[in-house]
Amino acid sequence: MTCPVPKEQQPLNEYIELKEAFFYRWAKLARSQYLRVLALMWLGFVVLFSPVAMSIESPSRHLWQFICVASIGGAVGLILPVLLLLSGWSHVKQRLDSPKIFYEESGWYDGQTWEKPEADLAKDRLLVAYEIKPVMTRLQKTLLGIIVFLALGISSLNIFG
Repeated sequence: MTCPVPKEQQPLNEYIELKEAFFYRWAKLARSQYLRVLALMWLGFVVLFSPVAMSIESPSRHLWQFICVASIGGAVGLILPVLLLLSGWSHVKQRLDSPKIFYEESGWYDGQTWEKPEADLAKDRLLVAYEIKPVMTRLQKTLLGIIVFLALGISSLNIFG
């Protein structure tokens, strides 16, 4: 039986499109490249948040507090792209892992459901286990690391502030 799901809505094609997309492919970079991208994004958010940090703490009088506030702002900003990455990869994981695929033939009003053959489901679940779960784990650890960084930043403000 041929798959009635349009090409662009087939989970395997969604996965290929996601892993090749400029933003979403960052999650699959080598560890050093991934950390560099995160550091650069964080630094960009720190720079963007610096004027707000200056209005809270004056860098000339309270340099440490200013650095903490700007760093916290950078971490809060970094949460958003990581959540977006996690959301995209989670969506594709769910589509690949599911035995039934919901799709739209020509628009939102004509949704259909297609049940995957066992062989396709087994291949998709192998892909999830070996390609997507490691990415999801990396993103979850990243989110946890950002939260720990935020907690340390806030506690250092309380200690040294």
